[in-house]
Amino acid sequence: MIATTTIEENILKALEAVQDPEIPVLTVIDLGIITKVTVNESGEAIIKMTPTFVGCPAIDIMKRQVKEEAAKVEGVKDAMVLVDFEKQWTSDLLSEEAKKKLEDFGLGTPSKVNGELTEKKLAEARCPHCKSDDTTINGIFGSTLCRSQHYCYSCNQAFERFKPLG
Repeated sequence: MIATTTIEENILKALEAVQDPEIPVLTVIDLGIITKVTVNESGEAIIKMTPTFVGCPAIDIMKRQVKEEAAKVEGVKDAMVLVDFEKQWTSDLLSEEAKKKLEDFGLGTPSKVNGELTEKKLAEARCPHCKSDDTTINGIFGSTLCRSQHYCYSCNQAFERFKPLG
């Protein structure tokens, strides 16, 4: 049997090239923000994506890049990107590979929230430098909306963490 791929699968593969402008080690696929890809009979791709945070300043840049990459896929005549506010993004959608990329980049990773975000989950963080859990939160807001500021008592380094969101 010959394996075949659909245009939708090819679009998803192409979108692995679209990086988050604020965290360039992550792609829109790593983030889990692409919620639906369809291609109609006339070759128009309709891609739904949800922002990590409402008011995310990077969403317009990512929309443009998603459209450009999708339009390069064979069989796609045009592409439309819609921001999907029906499906709320959660940090639980980050892949394990994405979390490793975040740590390698020097950012702490969000803990699983399973739909219930608590103060404890906002505060707890593993240091991306020494992997210690002996940390404290210094500020709920970091350099971007999706980050918070923390300090590690084990290695005495400050670090930012990708916030959990549920």
